[in-house]
Amino acid sequence: MSTGTRHTISAFDDDMDEIRGLIAEMGARAEAAVVAAMKALGEQDTEAATAIRAQDKIIDALETDVERLVVRTIALRAPMADDLRELIAALKMSAVIERIGDYAKNIAKRVPLMSGKIPSSAMVQLGRMGEIVVEMIRTAMDAYAKRDVDLARAVTVRDDIVDQLNKDLFVDFVAYVVKNPEKATEVAHLLFTAKNLERIGDHTTNVAQMIYFTETGENLPDA
Repeated sequence: MSTGTRHTISAFDDDMDEIRGLIAEMGARAEAAVVAAMKALGEQDTEAATAIRAQDKIIDALETDVERLVVRTIALRAPMADDLRELIAALKMSAVIERIGDYAKNIAKRVPLMSGKIPSSAMVQLGRMGEIVVEMIRTAMDAYAKRDVDLARAVTVRDDIVDQLNKDLFVDFVAYVVKNPEKATEVAHLLFTAKNLERIGDHTTNVAQMIYFTETGENLPDA
């Protein structure tokens, strides 16, 4: 192997390490944002909610960095086959993780709009959804770091639970409004929160599917 070829390979590896590091940071920040948003909602902490919305700008900036690096790497290194597949997946993953951050921000935006005490039963159910989607994000990013297709597959299984919880919450919330029509506005915010969590689950599943495809070149079965 010539010196020039070794240099090119080394430069490509450095680029990929930087891209992987940025995506890992995005995932960690998105996970933290969901945790913080649910905590702010439960405690009706408007200051914490404002801080979450500010932190989302960092995730946005990281996505821009990933996009710039991926485009530069493709242009300069001319990657082929598996390498190109990973770069394209990284580009798509960064966009999806950025959306997860947006959904966390949307939950935080609901906090100052809530008036009065949130029913404890509602927070228990929403809290359960939040715990599962946070676990999904963590597992997906672990799968990305370890290039582990089994972990990626496990993420998609958990999404079915989130979907069912969202359906159950909708039924419960509608029944609650029938008995407490004066709470309709608050319940609407809680329904939007549940929908945001459900979308986070969907987007995290998309990340897992991209990881699976990157490692195998095939779509995740039953995805």
